[in-house]
Amino acid sequence: MTSVFIVDRQPLFRQGICASLSHTSDIEIVGESGADGDALATIKTLLPDVVLIGVNAELEDVEEPCHAIKQHLPSIAIIILTSHPQDEQLFAALKAQASAYLGKDVDASQLTQTITRCARGEHPINESIADRPKVAERILEQFRELSAEKEAATFISPLTRRETEILDYMAQGYLNKQIAAELSISEQTVKNHITSILRKLNANARTHAVVIAIRKGLISITRE
Repeated sequence: MTSVFIVDRQPLFRQGICASLSHTSDIEIVGESGADGDALATIKTLLPDVVLIGVNAELEDVEEPCHAIKQHLPSIAIIILTSHPQDEQLFAALKAQASAYLGKDVDASQLTQTITRCARGEHPINESIADRPKVAERILEQFRELSAEKEAATFISPLTRRETEILDYMAQGYLNKQIAAELSISEQTVKNHITSILRKLNANARTHAVVIAIRKGLISITRE
């Protein structure tokens, strides 16, 4: 059973989500709240697997509520539901370690599937980058800036040579299938290596792993 908590300023929207998911046998809505200071306290008490955060304005900040939750409860998956999907907000959600980013017009079936995936530790938000080239470029630029800072540091659990190779490809935006083709290994083997990379770097997503590796001096991205 996956436990879910809903945060949104609009009570009617929260009620609609509850109604949409009420017939899903493996999802339980454990609580709901407006977007205020009490939400975090309630989440810390209930410890849900997934938190749905509704965003109603185009430029509404998504980083602050995500950071507040992740700071205290890093294992909780966060799904951003927005009325106005746009690149700037998606980039902010990625930086804030959200697991998924969806429009509020999503249907119940897709929302259920996304909740289940996020509860399993997946990060569907990374798939959104493929359709947003401007976001991908901003992420790459951020990696380059981090690399330029040369923040090398000691690292307790070093990556293997193969893991470093795969991480380099991840930093360049390669998908698992493309990495497998480049290295002449199976896609499942790539997935296994990525799982190991995330564990060793204590990262919750591919993009997060790349940022950490650059900061630690494990890989670098140079400008062409």
